[in-house]
Amino acid sequence: MEVLERITIGEYVAKDFRTAALFSKYGIDFCCKGNRTIAEACDKKDIDTSQLIKQLNTILTTKNENNIDFKSWPLDLLADYIEKKHHRYVEEKTKAILPFLDKLCNVHGVHHPELFEINELFIGCAGELAQHMKKEELILFPFIKKMVAATLTDELIAPPHFGTVQNPIAMMMEEHDNEGERFRKIALLTNNYTPPADACNTYRVTFSMLEEFEQDLHKHIHLENNILFPQAAVLEKEFLAQK
Repeated sequence: MEVLERITIGEYVAKDFRTAALFSKYGIDFCCKGNRTIAEACDKKDIDTSQLIKQLNTILTTKNENNIDFKSWPLDLLADYIEKKHHRYVEEKTKAILPFLDKLCNVHGVHHPELFEINELFIGCAGELAQHMKKEELILFPFIKKMVAATLTDELIAPPHFGTVQNPIAMMMEEHDNEGERFRKIALLTNNYTPPADACNTYRVTFSMLEEFEQDLHKHIHLENNILFPQAAVLEKEFLAQK
């Protein structure tokens, strides 16, 4: 049990993404704060550690044919998957959600002033994520792919202009934290995406889209923070060791 308590949340989710639902149930952040151990997270939330680990082991020992082992993927494939699956999702959904939030503010803002803050938070999220993803697509991901290609040809690669891959990774993780915090505020303001009694269909659809957006963002950040970034750092060390 003591050893299991020292396994980080991110390691659990990287091993089996089904555990993410359990962490979410207990209000434990598995993406932005996935570097904490089970013991640390349980202590913070006053959760019975042994009970949580028992539930985690039940999940891990239950066969799931649909569970994708992203840890086994080549890093260039994983980077492509994140870009095509999650980056595209963010681009498409921000365009869809923003007009809905504007409409809610115009129609329901008088009786629900919290909508204006929700709208402002999501506008900030849309802008920051757009810049964030471009930095990954133009700087970090190409270097990761270059390292993977070099391993196949036994070639050395020139040091990147950013010094070490750890530098852009640190920046990306900080930005992940910022968006995680922003959505914690949105979840609080929406009462965990629960529409009020006087909500119209547009109101309900918008809250549903926001909740889905947050869930996708959690998986998006998890794949980067807990799998892609750590493995990219290890790969770079292997290159440095060859010099």
